[in-house]
Amino acid sequence: MRAPLRAAIAALAPLAVPAACGDDEESGSAGDITVFAAASLTEAFTEIGEAFTDENPDVTVTFNFSASSDLVTQINEGAPADVFASADQNNMAKLTDAGNNGSEPEIFTTNRLQIIVAPRNPLGITGVEDLADPDLIVLTCAVEVPCGTYAAEIFTNARVAVTPDSFEENVRAVANKVTLGEADAGIVYATDVEAAGDDADGVEIPEDINVRAEYPIAVTVEAPNPDGADAFIDFVLSNAGQEILLSSGFAELP
Repeated sequence: MRAPLRAAIAALAPLAVPAACGDDEESGSAGDITVFAAASLTEAFTEIGEAFTDENPDVTVTFNFSASSDLVTQINEGAPADVFASADQNNMAKLTDAGNNGSEPEIFTTNRLQIIVAPRNPLGITGVEDLADPDLIVLTCAVEVPCGTYAAEIFTNARVAVTPDSFEENVRAVANKVTLGEADAGIVYATDVEAAGDDADGVEIPEDINVRAEYPIAVTVEAPNPDGADAFIDFVLSNAGQEILLSSGFAELP
């Protein structure tokens, strides 16, 4: 097994978020857990981490939030992670194909895509077709990132030729540039519009052209704390974890 190398987390994961810790004799979970999770899970998993450590105060959870494609590359190259939560099946397959999963991946939530626009939608964007307007500054994620793959699929489904002005490294970069006024619109998850609050509005994408994003989660094969990883995944799948995901705008499991 590779050495944990906890000091490397700061370099690998500048967006790492620590959760609280303490003592808990009831659950038996203890130690450090490092969770690599898709950027769109930032708010929901931060809240889940806090709730999990409330019930398991002998545990410290550290999150690395980034594009799923970046995260699985880090894990496959030896970065120490206990849990991988992907925004798509394709990047989870990269983990399993490499034999780096320590448990069978499980779908724990789903999401839908939306068009993110400025508050009150001042440009009157009504649907995907409007994004073909060359006068609009439109952003998507890079094609290797799940939200970029989903956006390309939506454009194909809508039979619309959209040429993004920029391909961003993750979905949060798309959302942030729209909320800062650096772009007119972008394709993000419904949860990212929810997280933006009053700083953005969302334009619905019809079901017949939209994509349901399935989020799988798994323990990594070289997890430094496999028992803690199992406990964290169990909490994500529990009623308490699912309620947090629903309150963050994720959809119910089918």
